[in-house]
This record gives sequence, structure tokens and C-alpha cells, in this order.
Amino acid sequence: MNPHDAINLDELDKPYFVWFEEDWRHDDILHSHEKGQLVYVESGFQYITVEGKMYLLPQNHAAWIPPGALHKTNSHSEKIKLMIMFAEVDKDSSFHLQTNVFSVPPVLKEMIRYSERWSKNMDHNRDEMLFLKALFNELPQFVEHSLKLHIRLPADKRLSQPIAYLHNHYREEIKIEDLSEMSSLSLRTLERIFKKETGMTLSKYQQILRIIKSLELLTSGHLTISETAYAVGYKSVQAFTRSFQSVMQSRPTDFIKTTQ
Repeated sequence: MNPHDAINLDELDKPYFVWFEEDWRHDDILHSHEKGQLVYVESGFQYITVEGKMYLLPQNHAAWIPPGALHKTNSHSEKIKLMIMFAEVDKDSSFHLQTNVFSVPPVLKEMIRYSERWSKNMDHNRDEMLFLKALFNELPQFVEHSLKLHIRLPADKRLSQPIAYLHNHYREEIKIEDLSEMSSLSLRTLERIFKKETGMTLSKYQQILRIIKSLELLTSGHLTISETAYAVGYKSVQAFTRSFQSVMQSRPTDFIKTTQ
């Protein structure tokens, strides 16, 4: 479902609105609204585009979309639970006027879950207003002390096939020469465009993809660290741990402890 099908958010006479849904089907058409939007992925995996940049949200990650920003959701995992919250925010707040993608710390996770009691509530409720006002007021502090992890997917159509291949084969050893041949671009041109569009090299991009996927697997609780390491393409647990630590600034075991 999509809240935009049922209500006009800009006409809703409430400063906050909560919308939680199992197996969410969000609008894949670019749109905007006057309220800011917090999108939390409790389970599953979601792509989201904000102002021309595409981000990946693994499980237990959230995106803050500022008021008036053009955005849409893209593909997602087969089963996904999204928690979406809309808020009127201070137009002078620098934080609330920029996109933020971040992993959700335990305290914020519990606050979001608590908010589910007001899902789809169209009426004014004093407790709801006070609680959500506190949540959104503290959001910059939660984000400041949280891990930030996202990648930009390129808008340049020439990279469509190489990027699709990367996302489907990130577990494998991929060489820039293979993508060059696939895209019919010279090695030098591909490297230049790739770095310009994504902000990183191919090897770094693949590393981030693997770590993002490992976070989804680790937080699902179904695989051990060693099973996760091999599942995302590392040949040893040691190599995975080093890579994970360089990106996340913590070990996989540390991350599990802080997210469960």
C-alpha cells in the first residue's frame, strides 16, 4: 500500500503521521510533500532515490528525507517491513533539510516500534504528538552517534549494465576490464565515469556492497559470522573481518551486539 493513495499528506492537519505496514508496496513515482519523512527498514532490503541519488537501506537502517525533496522507492526484497513517519520540522534546522541515511541505534529502534500504536491514526492525540516531537527533536543526536552506510547508484545510463552486473555478482572477483568490455567503454572512460558517478573506485564499491549485504545477513540472525563471510564472497573470516572493520569501524561481533 501507499499512504499517498489514501490521504493527502499536505492537507493533513497534524504535525506528525505514522504509517507502518507489513509487506510494504510504496509508490515508485517521484513525488514530494511538505512534511519530512523517516523511512525505517525493520526487515528486508530497500532502495530509495532522493533528489537524483539512489541509496541502499539494509535491515535496521533508516533514511531521513527532507521536506520538499523529490523521492521514490525502487526495488526491494520480496518481504519487507517498512515503518514510515512524517513530520513537520523546523525550516531553520540544517539537519532536517538534508538527506541522511544511517543505521538505527537500539534506543531509536524501540521508539519507532513504540510509535506503531499510532499507525494510520488520523485524529489528534496529545500523547502521540508529545512522543513524536521528542523523537524527531532527538533524531540529529541519534544520527550523529550512529553508523552511516550508503552508496550512490549512478544516473549515467552507460553504467546501467555494469552496475546491474555488480549487484548480481558482487560475491565474485570482478575486474574493471570485464565491465569495460560489457559496457563498450574504454577502460579509462569507464573508470572516470564510475568514480564521478559513485564517488568511489570499483573495488571500493564492491567492498561496500559486500558489507551492506553482510549486515542484512548478520542482523537476520540466521547465519554465523563465518557463514556470512563466505556468503558475501570472502575467502576467509579474517579477510571479511578486516574489510568489515575498515568500513564500519567495528568488528562484526561488535555490530551484532549493538543491533540486537
